Amino acid sequence: MLLDFGPQAPVIEIPSKYKKVTPKGDLVLCKVGDAEEKTTGGVLLPTAAQTKPTSGDIVALGDGRVGDKTQEFSLKVGETVLYSKFGIGVTDLEIEDVLHILIREDDCIGIMPRSGATADDIPKLRPVGDRVLIKVQEAADVTAGGVMLPDAAKEKPISGTVVAVGPGKRSEDGSRKAMKVAEGDHVLYFKYAGDAMETPKGEKYTVVHESDVLCKLPAGQ
Repeated sequence: MLLDFGPQAPVIEIPSKYKKVTPKGDLVLCKVGDAEEKTTGGVLLPTAAQTKPTSGDIVALGDGRVGDKTQEFSLKVGETVLYSKFGIGVTDLEIEDVLHILIREDDCIGIMPRSGATADDIPKLRPVGDRVLIKVQEAADVTAGGVMLPDAAKEKPISGTVVAVGPGKRSEDGSRKAMKVAEGDHVLYFKYAGDAMETPKGEKYTVVHESDVLCKLPAGQ
């Protein structure tokens, strides 16, 4: 069972006589893990972000054909991917009473280090496409004049340190465009961009597209 994050598209039930579903094109078929208070198969992300990511294990890949071209997948069967439930084309399927999803490879957020990953594994996430995993810099507790700020008055953090980057955005010819940010870079990013995540220790992370990175900052800033 998935956590109830609001209205969702109806689940398509595949008739029991069909034991196998084969995705087409750049679609990926994932078996969705159970989301519980302490998740076992999905990733429980305690955050107030508008998007609520979850995870699943890849069970099949499409044929890679998109239009008149065929693209190679960077994802592999057996990997556990993190994806955002809202704002993208996720199709829910029920196959032999087990919840699955169909999703485009480029709509996956990243690859988790293992099946049954938890929020503790967020720092080990490997971004997909042109995404960037950033450890968020904490918002200041006091103003420049020394006034203590309540939580509601703190500015949303817009800077952090790059932890990992994806292989790059896919161009029309199927090649990957080299990323311009790298692990260890300190960056500013668009205030409302990304999928926010938090570890049980309270460490905050976000995954943004490289285009949402505004600039690099000098070391030590």
